[in-house]
Amino acid sequence: MPTYILLTTLTAQGVQTLKANPDRLREVNRDVEELGAKVLHQWATLGPYDFINVVEAPDAAAIAKVSVALGARGSAKLQTLTALSIDEFLGAVK
Repeated sequence: MPTYILLTTLTAQGVQTLKANPDRLREVNRDVEELGAKVLHQWATLGPYDFINVVEAPDAAAIAKVSVALGARGSAKLQTLTALSIDEFLGAVK
């Protein structure tokens, strides 16, 4: 299944939500699964992004649905990247 990287930056609303209810983070992961994708790995980061998530989704349309649904909540801004394993990448460039 294709892999995607979601780079997330919380808005002021998102920071307030997370502070009031830290478990909301895990609830969002369940929401991602309900939208047809699966969070494989997740890190909180210090720097320009607050979270980095590695997500599997059936296709680009499915991850677009996830990105739009999460972004529409107003608590986070997302940047979505398609990820290829090194073997997939090398196969494509040969």
